Amino acid sequence: MTFRFEALIACGFDDPEQDGTMIAGIAESDDEEDFSLTFMCNFDEPDEQDVRLGFDSHCVVTPDQNTAYGCVRQVELDADVLRITLDPESVDALGLEAPIVEAVLRAPAPEVARMLEVLARILTYGRPDARPLVISLSETSSGPFLGRPR
Repeated sequence: MTFRFEALIACGFDDPEQDGTMIAGIAESDDEEDFSLTFMCNFDEPDEQDVRLGFDSHCVVTPDQNTAYGCVRQVELDADVLRITLDPESVDALGLEAPIVEAVLRAPAPEVARMLEVLARILTYGRPDARPLVISLSETSSGPFLGRPR
């Protein structure tokens, strides 16, 4: 099962002078009631406390502040559709009904490009076993690909 929405907003923030964490997000609108996905990680490598608490990987946040760590299994961009496959065990924690989310990217192209750039860095943060199997965020088949064996 797949949940699909139109993302009219896309953002990517990665300035440690202005933000406490690296953030990439997509949203239906700027209305807090509408659907959104926010991806985050720290700037610094995880410390012992992060490891102990399970905060040593990327984090996904949905509306109502539902949160899961290390749950993204695959991310692919196909034309204007960003397909995110989540660990099925994280679906309830995130308040979702499906482990696959497809965002039709309708935000301005520079904002989408920035979000994709920051998202790729967020998803490679932290412990290796929590990184997605596939990260393919190029709009063309000849663009960059980042993957890892599981």
